[in-house]
Amino acid sequence: MIILVYIATFLVAVAVIFYFLGYSYLFSGISKTYLRGRMSANIDDGKLFRSNIIHTSKPVLWDEHPDYNKKDLPKNITDDLLHSNTASFLVVKDGKLLHEQYWKDYNKLSKTNSFSMAKAVTVMLLGKALEEGKIENIDHKFSEYYEEFKNKPFGRDLTLKNLAQMESGLDWDENYNNPFLPNAKAYYGRSLIKATFSRRFKEKPGERFEYQSGSTQLLGFAVKKAVNQSLSSYLSQKFWIPMGMEQNAEWSVDESGMEKTYCCIHSNSRDFAKLGQLFLDDGKVGDEQILNLDFIEKMRTPTQKSEEIYGMGFWINHDNPIKHYYFLGLQGQYIIMIPEHKMVIVRTGSHMNNPKNDKGRPDQVKFLVNETVKIFG
Repeated sequence: MIILVYIATFLVAVAVIFYFLGYSYLFSGISKTYLRGRMSANIDDGKLFRSNIIHTSKPVLWDEHPDYNKKDLPKNITDDLLHSNTASFLVVKDGKLLHEQYWKDYNKLSKTNSFSMAKAVTVMLLGKALEEGKIENIDHKFSEYYEEFKNKPFGRDLTLKNLAQMESGLDWDENYNNPFLPNAKAYYGRSLIKATFSRRFKEKPGERFEYQSGSTQLLGFAVKKAVNQSLSSYLSQKFWIPMGMEQNAEWSVDESGMEKTYCCIHSNSRDFAKLGQLFLDDGKVGDEQILNLDFIEKMRTPTQKSEEIYGMGFWINHDNPIKHYYFLGLQGQYIIMIPEHKMVIVRTGSHMNNPKNDKGRPDQVKFLVNETVKIFG
């Protein structure tokens, strides 16, 4: 009995120390991972977090291609998808659903975590706010929305474009495995403002490309203030409803109701594919232009500072003979656009050890592009 008292006292002391050091979010993280038999965030953890609904109103089902699901995937693709713990794999060709396959009890209604694919969605909302005049200029200073940044060294120079292009100069370590670094605090913590506004700047914005979740979260704060409504409702009005999404989606939020704009839109793979089709169609849904083409071109044009691999929200591969660009999320969430073949590929799943090439792009994306085009192109 005495030993149990000592253990309880020790645990309380540890909890108090973690609280005052700013690590209280670790208990939330432990309860949502290790205590559920998992080692990290998961594509199915949406129900564990608060969320705002992204409403749709008039769902439009995909037209099926005449060859819908008539071809089996070849062994090399199937082996790759199985090895990488894939949940879904979809191919859209010429605006029609050509191939659709699910594993491990997932199906066309299953909602999974977008992870960082949401970064490109946040940039889409920036583009819409610019188009509507709610933000006058992409070079607006972030400090025009949050004055406290005028007092931060380098922070006063930060622009919305810097944030969208991942050139913010923010002191942010993009590490998903270390629970003491800022990604974990943003994901499991109670306050996104505390997780991001507390960060310093290590260099002048606009000088260097560095992919950071914190940059997109700051961009989300600015866009939300500019549109004066929740980003979930803005996304619903400007994209989800006009695009005829098949299901409502959920966007994880902190305790204040602020969306995690660097991640965490929970939707189904068919609706993810519609996001890709929007860009193949240059921002049009039918005859309606719902995102400005000039802004789309900025999103999918690689920047020099990224060594031609990143635009605004999109990863880009023009090195490959089959050029493509894509939404990219942790553990292998992809919406891949292949303009030359009028094709969209969606892959979701939980690839915990996803190898990347020397430019930081997942090898699997290039493999899926090249091999899928051989079969369906």
